[in-house]
Amino acid sequence: MIYKDFKGIRLSALGLGCMRLPVMEADDSRIDEQAVFEMVDYAMEHGINYYDTAWGYHNGNSEIVIGKALKRHERDSFYLASKFPGYDLSNMDKAEEIFEKQLEKCQVDHFDFYLFHNVCEMNIDAYLDPSHHIHEYLMKQKENGRIRHLGFSAHGDLDTMKRFLEAYGKDMEFCQIQLNYFDWDFQDAKSKVELLADYGIPVWVMEPLRGGKLAKLDEEYEARLRTLRPDETTPALGFRFLQSIPEVTMILSGMSNMEQLKDNIATFSEDKPLNEDERKVLLDIAGEMSGKGTIPCTACHYCVSHCPQGLNIPMLISLYNEDIVTGGGFIAPMRIGRLPEDKRPGSCIGCRSCEAVCPQQIKVSEIMSEFSEKLASRL
Repeated sequence: MIYKDFKGIRLSALGLGCMRLPVMEADDSRIDEQAVFEMVDYAMEHGINYYDTAWGYHNGNSEIVIGKALKRHERDSFYLASKFPGYDLSNMDKAEEIFEKQLEKCQVDHFDFYLFHNVCEMNIDAYLDPSHHIHEYLMKQKENGRIRHLGFSAHGDLDTMKRFLEAYGKDMEFCQIQLNYFDWDFQDAKSKVELLADYGIPVWVMEPLRGGKLAKLDEEYEARLRTLRPDETTPALGFRFLQSIPEVTMILSGMSNMEQLKDNIATFSEDKPLNEDERKVLLDIAGEMSGKGTIPCTACHYCVSHCPQGLNIPMLISLYNEDIVTGGGFIAPMRIGRLPEDKRPGSCIGCRSCEAVCPQQIKVSEIMSEFSEKLASRL
């Protein structure tokens, strides 16, 4: 196992994410405890010492099961992370209640790592509102030793991360972001890594294979990858990409079975970062993948100056593309849900003024209409 130094702590470079634990009968709330025990035992035996859970994972059962699994091991042999569930605004005044319950569920007296969960457009105002006392409370728990290291996870855009860091950056010791070779450009993860580097904050990686979508690619892409390193699997090359980013300290993988666990541990037995030529191949493939079925907007903003509704059309198209690529994920509705009603796709009046000046000849009115219909039941 590769290890990274973090403030004098020796952390395994691969961490076990506990959002996709093995379940019974495809029911996400029914975790297969025996399978988890076996996976955790194997992980511990083979050097993984970081375990990442959260309040809402597996309908609230992840913390309970991972707590049981880790209770069977010496407390100083692992590092446990959990998070304050700020993705649900009804939790904002419950920091103490939730934190105490999390300790109880995990059967520990402290968290080695604790995070503000999912800092994003939906909750940034609430997170920064001192009347909720979230930051104040978590800092107090750190002073008391019940949180050893405090950080945050973010699915929000770059500006949202900047707002959070301007307020709390001096107290943040690590940050967890969605990072992989697909999102390096598609979600501008590169700029997020650079922002965190400016603050001296190391990167924790979530979705290293984008929820498994980068574990197996179309054959044309697989063939190109095999020419790089014939002895490496497609998932391994995704991890090697991350190993080539110096700011990355922790890579979390949500492994759902023993086969995935063994494969990933084998990959992390060696540090074999990609060279520049290999990185370029992966990024070229990512660019080709993201172009399939998406809108080729270059964000020139000619359209914006001609829109009588004042819509940020390039931003809306980028969220449309995100929704296409993810097959209807949560990011697009999350971000659009924070916009005023009159700035959402449904406010397009179909005048086509923007289309008259679009260098790419994009049918903006049709896209806005389609996007509005897709989002209707999700906002």
